[in-house]
Amino acid sequence: MKNDYLIQKKPLSALVLFSVPIIVGNLFQQFYTMADSAIVGRFVSEQALAAVGASYALTNIFICVAIGGGIGASVIVSRYFGAKEYENMKSAVFTALLSFLAVSIVLGGIGLLLGRQIMVVLNTPADVLDLSVQYLNIYFLGLPFLFMYNVLSAMFNALGKSRIPLYFLIFSSVFNVILDVVFVTQFGMGVAGVAWATLIAQGISAVLSFFVFLKELRKMCGQEQTNEHGQDEKSCRKAKYNGKIFDKEEMWAMMRVAVPSIFQQSTVSIGMMLVQSVVNSFGSEALAGFSAAMRIESICVVPMAGIGNAVSSYTAQNLGAGKQERVVEGYHAANRMVIACAVLIAVVLETAHRPIITLFLGGGGTETALATGVGYLKFMGWFFCLIGFKMAVDGLLRGAGDMKMFTIANLVNLSVRVIVAVTMAPRFGIAMVWIAVPIGWFLNWAISFMEYRTGKWRKTMEQKE
Repeated sequence: MKNDYLIQKKPLSALVLFSVPIIVGNLFQQFYTMADSAIVGRFVSEQALAAVGASYALTNIFICVAIGGGIGASVIVSRYFGAKEYENMKSAVFTALLSFLAVSIVLGGIGLLLGRQIMVVLNTPADVLDLSVQYLNIYFLGLPFLFMYNVLSAMFNALGKSRIPLYFLIFSSVFNVILDVVFVTQFGMGVAGVAWATLIAQGISAVLSFFVFLKELRKMCGQEQTNEHGQDEKSCRKAKYNGKIFDKEEMWAMMRVAVPSIFQQSTVSIGMMLVQSVVNSFGSEALAGFSAAMRIESICVVPMAGIGNAVSSYTAQNLGAGKQERVVEGYHAANRMVIACAVLIAVVLETAHRPIITLFLGGGGTETALATGVGYLKFMGWFFCLIGFKMAVDGLLRGAGDMKMFTIANLVNLSVRVIVAVTMAPRFGIAMVWIAVPIGWFLNWAISFMEYRTGKWRKTMEQKE
């Protein structure tokens, strides 16, 4: 079967083939929020940029919940796919979609009710508070589409079809930018315009992804269907699915992986939100520069997260196929990929930090905003290898279902970042906010790596079976 290359090709080739579409797709997903910031920063005002930036820490948590939930579901789906248990795989897919649809509706309602109170607690500057809440309210309306798209993307990846979500992301990103420009420059909708543009573009992409995914599922026959209808694609399409649409046991199995995955994916965003009040206390100008730099950081993290997510599916499929040694080989290959990406990121940020920040602030940006953004990027450029190594080993543990130390490691990461930023920034300046970041990344990697070295992850699959 041509989609089983994660358990057949050489580890480095398999991971590159699988991760590149994920990385490119995630870059386009970041392009959504980056375009929102750049357009309002250049065509509306610095306060509008600060408002979107102030909302980013909160909205990114919801994005991470969706991504983490999708990853948790994809681990289960990947195992079934690797073992060729297609009926169980389809049951897991339908269970995941229904479960996270319900989660998205609940979270969207909570966001609409408490969005303003959360922004007040985070000490959002008064001159950007109303704009931030306006952006958030529209964002929360589109939360079901966000969840649907990200869970479906994870499902495509679990089946080895990482190119399909990439195509939809390219479409929706380009469409989003076009709508941004039209709504902001032609209709004068400001912050609300970029929020509506994102909702519309992502909604269309999610619905189209759903129908394409159903088409892909119909091509896969379970054992009972194979006996009755044969193995060709036409027979599979005609075969009736007799499995469960919702399975509680599958749901809890997914949640055991998804909850720590959500926490891991959210660590950066939760940390951002918790230290947001520290940044906000320095005023809207510093917040604008910080927001611009955070957009760039989120882009730099994308290849590292993509590699980690690829390792997760790679590990799950190979363990499902009984190929443990390929997991170790894949982990070493992933670390080589991390080093290559980290070198490229360091070169770009150390040589072009000022024009990158200016892209967001425009020619009228204040010196405080510019200095804050430049200071962040110049420092962080040297440390992205740390989050790459962390993501790779975390991906292996997650794919193996070894979640205990994985969760502890990410909790340490979050705690260190928050404690250092909150206690040190008011005394020594805003730079302490970003100095805390690589410290947390390193400790996270060290704990997860020690767990990997114990070899417990090899036994996790056997225990579950």
